[in-house]
Amino acid sequence: MSEDVYVLGIDMIKFGRFPEKSLAEIGAEAALLALDDAGLKIQDIEAMWCGNLMQANNMVGQQVLQQIGQTGIPVVNCANACATGATAFRDAWLAVKAGAYDVVLAVGVEQMGKGLLGGTGAGRGIPKEGLLGSMTMPAVFAEAGMEHARKYGTTFEQFAKVSVKNHHHSTLNPKAMYQIETPLEQVMGAEMISYPNTKLMCSVNVDGSAAAVLVSEKKARQLGMKRAVKIRASVLTSDPWQERDLVMPDVNTCTRLAAKKAYEMAGVGADDIQLVELHDCFATAEILHYENLGLCKDGEAGKLIDEGQTAIGGRIPVNLSGGLLSKGHPLGATGIANIYEVSTHLRGEAGKRQVPNAKLGLTHVIGLGSACAIHILEKAA
Repeated sequence: MSEDVYVLGIDMIKFGRFPEKSLAEIGAEAALLALDDAGLKIQDIEAMWCGNLMQANNMVGQQVLQQIGQTGIPVVNCANACATGATAFRDAWLAVKAGAYDVVLAVGVEQMGKGLLGGTGAGRGIPKEGLLGSMTMPAVFAEAGMEHARKYGTTFEQFAKVSVKNHHHSTLNPKAMYQIETPLEQVMGAEMISYPNTKLMCSVNVDGSAAAVLVSEKKARQLGMKRAVKIRASVLTSDPWQERDLVMPDVNTCTRLAAKKAYEMAGVGADDIQLVELHDCFATAEILHYENLGLCKDGEAGKLIDEGQTAIGGRIPVNLSGGLLSKGHPLGATGIANIYEVSTHLRGEAGKRQVPNAKLGLTHVIGLGSACAIHILEKAA
């Protein structure tokens, strides 16, 4: 497993709500865009991975392939909470890395309803921390944010600034669901969902799809390296065992473990990364992940947002796509959509939000349960 793997084609649809379309139609749209971007046809694809969570039992990958053209290739369906799309991408990477295939396709697709995600779930019994709402995702990440505030003095205003930043970034991204400015007063004054996260500090449930064509180094050189993106690291982790019986989910440890492994695999450090797309499912989460990913020391995340270091033009721009808060969060598609955003910058094709001379970027998703996927991507030499 020594040969490098490259993203040759990658794209996503504009996230939104498409009740008139089937899940397979939405997935096929992104797959065809990625194939076009790579200059290939479905007949060139040797295997396919599809990430989808909500309809995971319905062989969604095969349904997508039926829309494009059935060629008899193996199709693998993946479900891994919010890390679903990134897991499909990583499994595709592993297959090429192992030498089993030269050209593969990874698709992430989801159709979301409205409302809060989470809950006790069937068969899990009574949760220890109470009966009403405390296992919904807003409550989980509110608790995590308040723990950070207790330890480091992080303020409501600092959390809210994340949403202001990401909504501003979205105005520069034509594929984001929302492309609107939200001044600080508006964010802080919005309907409170679970303190300190107001409605404008929560990610958007949308429909969406993203897809990538991954190729071996041999194939990349054959087809042309000009727009290829090298996958320097691909890591997937879950929570390690802890002696302490955690009442609320741990939203930090598996990210820290994945980040450590990814930096080691890529042979780089956090200071070498020029842009990041991380899992801002809630504004509080982005603050936590600044530290989990090593973008700053523990306790300094509030300073990072106050000083604009993670905004466009800052030291380490984060979520230039608008993030999950504004671009939207179709669970199965998010991981590949994040890779699309970073790849677009590495190709120098991000328009008004372009990071100048971008050569190295990182993507991160976390699914509670738990799963964390991190990819480090590099502009091909």
